[in-house]
Amino acid sequence: MIENNLNIRLATIDDVETVFQLIQALADYEKLSHEVTGNIENLEKHLFGNPTYAEAIIAELDDKSVGFALFFTNYSTFLTKPGIYLEDLFVLPEYRRQGIGKALLNYLINLAKKRDFGRVEWSVLNWNQSAIDFYENMGAKVLPDWHICRVII
Repeated sequence: MIENNLNIRLATIDDVETVFQLIQALADYEKLSHEVTGNIENLEKHLFGNPTYAEAIIAELDDKSVGFALFFTNYSTFLTKPGIYLEDLFVLPEYRRQGIGKALLNYLINLAKKRDFGRVEWSVLNWNQSAIDFYENMGAKVLPDWHICRVII
C-alpha cells in the first residue's frame, strides 16, 4: 500500500488530455483500441460543458497520473435515489497491486455516500477474472442474472 504518495481527486478541465490518454491505455489493455472513435474535444465538452454528462477522478502517484475512473449519475426506481454508474476504472498495469484501484473505488463509494446516493454499480468483462476477483474482494456482488443490452446509434 502506497497511500502517502497517492492522491485521488476529481479531474479538472486541465486533466482532459490525461484522461483521454488513460482511456486509450484502457482500450489497449482490453484489446479494443479500434473502438476508440471519440476525441479529446468531445470528452472535454461532456466532462466540463453545460450540461455535463460524466465526471472523472484521477489517481496520482508521486504527481504522475496512473489511473482514473469515469462515472455518471443513474437512477434506481426501487431505491428512489440517484446512483453512480462507473463506466471505467483503470490503473496502468505497472502500478497495479499497490492499492490504487481500491483507493479509486473507495473514493467513488464515499462520493456516492456524500451525495446521498443509493448505490454504485458497473459492468465487468466476463474474461477479466482478476477484475472480478478484485471487485468481489471489495465487497461487490457480481450479478449473474443480468446481461448488458446496447443499441449503437
